[in-house]
Amino acid sequence: MKRITLLGLLSLQICFAQNYTEYQTGSTTDISTDHQQGVCLMGGATEQHDAMIWFLNKASGGDVVVLRTSGSDGYNDYFYTDLGVTVNSVTTFVIHNSAGANDPYVLEKVANAEAIWFAGGDQYDYVSYFKDIAMEDALNNYVNSKQGVIGGTSAGLAILGGSYFTAQNGTVTNAQALNDPYHSRMTLGYNDFLSIPYLNNVITDSHYDDPDRRARHSVMLARIATDNTTRSFGIACNEYTAVCVEPDGKAYVYGEYPAYDEFAYFLQANCASDFQPETCVSGSPLTWDRNGEAIKVYKVPGTESGVNYFDLSDWETGSGGDWRDWSIDNGVFTSVESINPECSSLTVTENSLSKIRFFPNPFVESIQIESEVAFNSVHLMDVLGNSISVKLQSDNTINMSSLSTGVYFLRLKSDMMIQVFSLVKK
Repeated sequence: MKRITLLGLLSLQICFAQNYTEYQTGSTTDISTDHQQGVCLMGGATEQHDAMIWFLNKASGGDVVVLRTSGSDGYNDYFYTDLGVTVNSVTTFVIHNSAGANDPYVLEKVANAEAIWFAGGDQYDYVSYFKDIAMEDALNNYVNSKQGVIGGTSAGLAILGGSYFTAQNGTVTNAQALNDPYHSRMTLGYNDFLSIPYLNNVITDSHYDDPDRRARHSVMLARIATDNTTRSFGIACNEYTAVCVEPDGKAYVYGEYPAYDEFAYFLQANCASDFQPETCVSGSPLTWDRNGEAIKVYKVPGTESGVNYFDLSDWETGSGGDWRDWSIDNGVFTSVESINPECSSLTVTENSLSKIRFFPNPFVESIQIESEVAFNSVHLMDVLGNSISVKLQSDNTINMSSLSTGVYFLRLKSDMMIQVFSLVKK
């Protein structure tokens, strides 16, 4: 029988409730620390220790909360003693239902945490237990107001994107997704659950060693682009690989390459005016080809030092990886070598086909549009596809002085066509 010490730094307290089970290790007195923000995405197998050390260091010695819907206390000793990082406590809650997630005591522990980790399991349990209740608000407040570190593995990773695969009707295979992007198992959620910096319009996936992952993930991006009329993005990890996102948007990749083929993948719909799938309808195979360049993918090897990275603030800058083009033609998935799409370097200030010109580009405060064709709507998006409210003035200028520096996409619609242009704010 396991000996339980009730006092001292190595204490373990196990509490049972009808709606949740609690496992507590360390101090029972809450403390506040100078914690840091960040996101850790783990690939789904045994945890990558260097990434987990990064995660725990963000807590700055504070309290760690593990949320799961199955299993028990497997993370308690691992986080509290095995990694050599000092933390005040580790508390695991195994949530059995929505009432457990909504329990005031559980919500208080979440609010007081300096690090929150989601275990694996069934992601639909997380969605159905945590979404649209006080737990959802508590998690979003923790990430965006308290600015604490958050992470997860496998199913716990799958729920962290602004877009997410719910698995409500079970998992989905490559073949099912490719042959019908609206298959009954292709259940997706869009920007209605967790809101985590740099992960809006991003759909995450794990276990990428499994060949039955990349094509279905691409179909998910096709659905997002179709259903929301916006560029879609994805992040995925091989099983023993982790992506750790710093507050500046740089996503560092941890693994044991070159000893093992451990990679992370950063997917994005090509930054072209015609980025949407050619055929994405219920009951028909997907075609998202766009001359073989539908999806631009940056593949990054993970190392123990986590030196290689991809910058989620521009979805273009990276180090240590290489580019691929993924495409799908009538349900057949293809991957080939490619180059950086260099979205921010697109000049496109003149286009003879559209007879639309805008200047200056790059701009500082405003742009001027000259057009020989009448357009009836103006839409501005950031690199993650988030809509930004802008107004076209009577002199055909748009004031964008309030924008942060970076890359934006201007979408102009006329009766005959839709044109998308890349803009750079200095």
